[in-house]
Amino acid sequence: MAEEFWVFGYGSLMWNPGFDHAERVRARLDGYQRSFCLASVRYRGTREYPGLVLALEPKEQASCTGVAFRVSRDKAEEALRYLRERELGTASYFERRLPLTLTDHPQESVHAICYVMDIEHEQYRGHLNQEKRAEIIARAIGPAGSNREYLFKTVENLRYLDVKEPAIHWLAERVTELSAKEER
Repeated sequence: MAEEFWVFGYGSLMWNPGFDHAERVRARLDGYQRSFCLASVRYRGTREYPGLVLALEPKEQASCTGVAFRVSRDKAEEALRYLRERELGTASYFERRLPLTLTDHPQESVHAICYVMDIEHEQYRGHLNQEKRAEIIARAIGPAGSNREYLFKTVENLRYLDVKEPAIHWLAERVTELSAKEER
């Protein structure tokens, strides 16, 4: 039988985990930043018109606040199978166990499964400027819905967690502007 584990959500896992969990707490991962740097060809875009979704990029002095989910032993195998299908389908992430600080309990840390961007992967888009990212997000649609929806749900959850990330909030404002122009 599998052991209990933690998993870190920093994008859609925050608002759509898709697996049974025993606990959900605010957490921080140091040494990584949340970034719209992964071309999405499975969920929020297509091979013909990739969207952009969040990934964890390694960056010294950075930190990323999100949600840690504790998965109980009796749900571990099923949850891990689901997560690997969801997150590793295009091999653009590395699955790592990294130390998280549970920010509601600052003295407590756990090791959690984190899906970290492979910056050598063909879907890595860390070189894009913010304007290009906004243009892609404003237009892309995939099997899981629009790229805009993904961005706006992420922003909503960041607000709920009281996380201020100016780059992501700027993207939301710019995508709203671009979408309004297209509707005219």
